[in-house]
This record gives sequence, C-alpha cells and structure tokens, in this order.
Amino acid sequence: MKKLLPILLAVVGLAIGGGAGFFLRPAPEPIEEAQDGDQKLAVQEVEETAPENRTFVKINNQFVIPVVRSDSVESLVVLSISLEANDTDTEILYSHEPKFRDAFIGVLFDYAYAGGFGEDFTSSPNLNRLRVALREAAQAVLPDRVLDVLITDIVRQDT
Repeated sequence: MKKLLPILLAVVGLAIGGGAGFFLRPAPEPIEEAQDGDQKLAVQEVEETAPENRTFVKINNQFVIPVVRSDSVESLVVLSISLEANDTDTEILYSHEPKFRDAFIGVLFDYAYAGGFGEDFTSSPNLNRLRVALREAAQAVLPDRVLDVLITDIVRQDT
C-alpha cells in the first residue's frame, strides 16, 4: 500500500492538472468575415504594393549558426536567405553578397546568443523579429536596393 499511494497521487494530480488546463485554455480568436467590398479593397491594396518588376536574389550557400549553452554546442541552425529587390538591382546585390553575408552572420550570432533559436524558434513572433533584424542589416548595406529579406529554409539540428 505504501508504494501504491504515491503513484495514485501522481495519477490523480496529472488528471486534475490536465482537466484544469483543458477548461482554462484561452478561447480561440473569432474569425471576422470580410464583406465583399472589404475583400475587393484588400486585393486592390496588395496589387498596388506589389509591382511586377520585383525579383528575388538567393544568397549563395546556407548560413550555419551554432547555438551554445553552458560552453558547448547544443544545436546547429541552418538557414537559407533570399533578398527581394527590383529587377534592375540583381547584379548590384550579387556584387555585394560578401557584405550581406557578413551583416547577416552578425545578426544571426547575436540572435542565437540572445536565445532566439530556443524551443519555439519557428513561432511567428520570433521569425518576424529575425526577419526585421535581417532586413535592417541588409538595408544598412544597400539602403535603397533591398526591399525585404525572406527566410526560405530554416532547420535546427540538436546534438
């Protein structure tokens, strides 16, 4: 009986905790249905902001970033990045690729050091923060040429 009581208490505690978590979870956000006029307006806004003379320049080679915890490499993060620019800027972007790589590596190492590649590294807010930091770094290299930075692949391999 002495050995059965702790197991029974653990099972009851887990059941109560699971039930409380289920009933106290936040309510899902309501989905607002757009009216036809709103949808047409949204489509017109997208068409106006996305001209056809855009191109995407893939940065050659992936970025491999170590995630260090307690003086040892906990995992490796591998990223592929592309730049969005005007069609006429493609050659200029390729000619500045070493500067882009240098700026991106600095941002990625700082992001890893701050814990950005932790357990929830693929959550939308975390990826948005990383995209903004990468875009700012790219625009520091060529201010009027880079329109956006896209993370095309991201993988974390735990060791």
